[in-house]
Amino acid sequence: MSTIENIPYDELVIGQKASYSHTVTDEDIILFAKLSGDTNPVHLDEEYAATTQFGGRIAHGMLTGALISAAVALNMPGPGTIYLGQTMRFRAPVRIGDTLTVNMELTTKNDKRKIVTLDIVVVNQNGDKVVTGESTALAPTEKIICQAQELPKITLG
Repeated sequence: MSTIENIPYDELVIGQKASYSHTVTDEDIILFAKLSGDTNPVHLDEEYAATTQFGGRIAHGMLTGALISAAVALNMPGPGTIYLGQTMRFRAPVRIGDTLTVNMELTTKNDKRKIVTLDIVVVNQNGDKVVTGESTALAPTEKIICQAQELPKITLG
């Protein structure tokens, strides 16, 4: 089993960068719809979605938001981080099969409160920006190394 580790507040440096990637699947979209209750047909019904401006199904915008949260929680600052806020501007649709990369750059540090701000740019496999924004988080002050959690297989039926 693999481990994950954080970057404690005192080790974070303005301009520091990290990234996180994930390929969006049909299963991701269905599970996100189930979890969120958002069953908008543009996400789930190919026939309907084909009649929209997108010409086919697209992923939920907040699914991309969840990937940003994962990037902050797993990569920078990492385990022990408390997410405080997120702004997002949706710039292009995300489709099944897109590989999204969340690129983060540390832009500010608040030494008194141990809060960091990260500039966020999410791109697809073609380099197209799909989301831009900013995350704020309370960074951990102690080093944490822990086992990566293995998630159970979920079968759709």
